[in-house]
Amino acid sequence: MRVSINWALTTLIAVSASASAFAADASALKPPRGAKVAIVMFEDLQCPDCSRAYSMVWEVAAGHKVPVVLHDFPLPMHNWAFEAAVWARYFDHISVDLGNDFRKFIYANQIQVTRDNLLQWAQKFAGENKTAVPLDKDPDGKFAELVKADFALGQRIGVEHTPTIWVVGNSGVSQPLVEEVKDREKLGQIIEDMLSRVQPVSAVKNSSTTKAAVRKKNTVKTPKKAG
Repeated sequence: MRVSINWALTTLIAVSASASAFAADASALKPPRGAKVAIVMFEDLQCPDCSRAYSMVWEVAAGHKVPVVLHDFPLPMHNWAFEAAVWARYFDHISVDLGNDFRKFIYANQIQVTRDNLLQWAQKFAGENKTAVPLDKDPDGKFAELVKADFALGQRIGVEHTPTIWVVGNSGVSQPLVEEVKDREKLGQIIEDMLSRVQPVSAVKNSSTTKAAVRKKNTVKTPKKAG
């Protein structure tokens, strides 16, 4: 679709012009309200490394009882990633679990998905989950704007590759895990280390150095994602 092509072209120019200006700094990221620690993942539904990491991230999160916060970061060189992210936002709007299941479904079938048949895959997923696919999934452009907002957040904190994964806590942020994220034990150990350094709520509120939290997940009147 034209919106995806135009977005990709303008974004590619922006990324090329500003890549050297960003150093990865996720210090503003915080866990969702009510959580002490969370996994934050910037993803691209057309990215093979994201496909390999997605289920592992959720499994590790479930094992350690921490939420997962997803952010869209469709890379400009991927010709259907942006549109797939908009579809994911559409299913998020129905239910958060359905949106997560759509992402898992696309990752599982990623090698068969193309720009030309993405709609058919979305229809197949919808049919299997007994939900309808509208003629226009994003008539007001709200879902596309949410994807763009996530991408802009990634740019501001220096994301350049997918997946980029942080473990964030109210005491700080881990070093990022980038691209080939396959080590469950390493991710689990990072979570345990972060949990061991959790500050009491009162200490966080009283800290003069605490920064305002960045939006964890842009949605349209839906809860934030959690594992």
